[in-house]
Amino acid sequence: MNAQAKDYPFAQEFITDAEGHIRKVVIDVADYQKLIEALEDEGLYRAVAEVRNEIPLSLEEALKEMAAE
Repeated sequence: MNAQAKDYPFAQEFITDAEGHIRKVVIDVADYQKLIEALEDEGLYRAVAEVRNEIPLSLEEALKEMAAE
């Protein structure tokens, strides 16, 4: 993969190897936090979508299932 600076819109700095290939990027901490929040939101969305059609368990049923694992 031959990454270009344009491929990293949040990057403030680039760390390259001897051949000039981008190996690391430095980003603003606020941008980093936004990216982490977006990843967490995506993970939550996927988890909810995965169980969307499941029938909810009662507390007692859930506790029994957890004990069985």
